[in-house]
Amino acid sequence: MKKKSVLDLKRISQEEFKRIEKISLTVILDNVRSLNNIGSVFRTADAFRVECIYLCGITATPPHTDIHKTALGAEDSVDWVYFQDTCEAVDNLLAAGYEVYAVEQVEGSISLTDIKLDKNKKYAVVLGNEVKGVQQSVVDRCTGSIEIPQFGTKHSLNVSVTAGLVIWDFFKQLGI
Repeated sequence: MKKKSVLDLKRISQEEFKRIEKISLTVILDNVRSLNNIGSVFRTADAFRVECIYLCGITATPPHTDIHKTALGAEDSVDWVYFQDTCEAVDNLLAAGYEVYAVEQVEGSISLTDIKLDKNKKYAVVLGNEVKGVQQSVVDRCTGSIEIPQFGTKHSLNVSVTAGLVIWDFFKQLGI
């Protein structure tokens, strides 16, 4: 096996990325404090053609050196919007016809392994703060909640890892 070069990968330009079809998914970051986590979410969103990222509350916005360190330019290809209040972001998406899911451990949550998506619908997922998770006031506004099954001694995953798992699962079902 020979490793592929950058040229072998035939990646598209940022301009092409802006024009191509995206999956019907918006990712909402609710008070995510780590700039590296934010950058990682941008990079994953680029890889799987997420339509937009909503950066809310204390979540930092590009341009920022520490976001760029992990995003590696994805902060320029993926569309993003800033909201001071996460509830306002959720309300806007609900009003636009999105189904909005908190990724959080709550009563009545749907396991990520069981969620069935409809390619004709628009979706958003809310990922929460590294310590406090998704705010209860945000969870209360959501269509539902998705929980990632876990089988070890810990009860949570890093927010960028969570984003990767959820975005990948949505991409598999909504893919282009």
